[in-house]
Amino acid sequence: MSDGITEQIKKLVKERNALILAHNYQPPEIQDIADLTGDSLELSLLAAKTDADVIVFCGVLFMAETADILSPDKTVLLPRLEAGCPLANMITEEALSAKMKEIAEIPVVTYVNSPASVKAVSTICCTSANALKVVNSLDADEILMVPDRNLAQYTASRTNKTVHYWNGFCPAHESLTAEQVLSAKEAHPRAAFMAHPECRPEVLALADAILSTSGMLKYAKASDINSFIVGTEEGILYPLRQQNPQKKFYTASDSMICKDMKRIKLVDILGSLENIKPEIKVPKEMREPAFQAVQRMLKNYEYRL
Repeated sequence: MSDGITEQIKKLVKERNALILAHNYQPPEIQDIADLTGDSLELSLLAAKTDADVIVFCGVLFMAETADILSPDKTVLLPRLEAGCPLANMITEEALSAKMKEIAEIPVVTYVNSPASVKAVSTICCTSANALKVVNSLDADEILMVPDRNLAQYTASRTNKTVHYWNGFCPAHESLTAEQVLSAKEAHPRAAFMAHPECRPEVLALADAILSTSGMLKYAKASDINSFIVGTEEGILYPLRQQNPQKKFYTASDSMICKDMKRIKLVDILGSLENIKPEIKVPKEMREPAFQAVQRMLKNYEYRL
């Protein structure tokens, strides 16, 4: 059954001049059918450089919004509209604007894992890989980081600037405890522990390397170490094992599963390509300031549009 759906999807991809993007946390069958896999911003930037007319984003809503922000001339589809992000949902434009009125005029650094409306009222965006570089690039002694408190606290521990933070978090990463990590280390004493900066501070204190998902893929491939404990959503175990068949990878906790990242099925991609919907379109008045916030980050990062 899935083979037939796969062939239909491939046929429609050609007919629609489409590009399928899959985040590293997506299920194996979705990653397998994708034209590109990777981190959310990485995928949007790569897609912007292609001549595709249609982008099918297998991820969550904020990722599809970012793809539209960077490629307004393309049609961006999110196969399941209900695929959201609990972290992104912990902040709104209204709440951030109210907070900005309360505090002094300091820059707002917004994690890309946020709604387009929040990016639009922010000073600059950041990723989990470049947050420290972005913060240090700003000519200000104090900044506000939103919406992830763990990423902000991690950044604060590595800069001389004062970092205020929003009290948001990723439920999957927040669920990982130091006790679980210590248990995994005891079970796999020779394994290096890779942790995502969205994890709690006490978990990051136990890490051998603190990395984004793409960073984990690069680190594992380049390392002489043969086994790893992985502190991020379990979907990344698939590409890690695919790229490093001779190495061992263990999840730090069986609870690190994002249900939203598992919502999209092959049949949803097929329906999306057949009907060219659900389409994600960020309004122009929101897209333009959001694009500027992303563009300011790109000037301080290796990516270029």
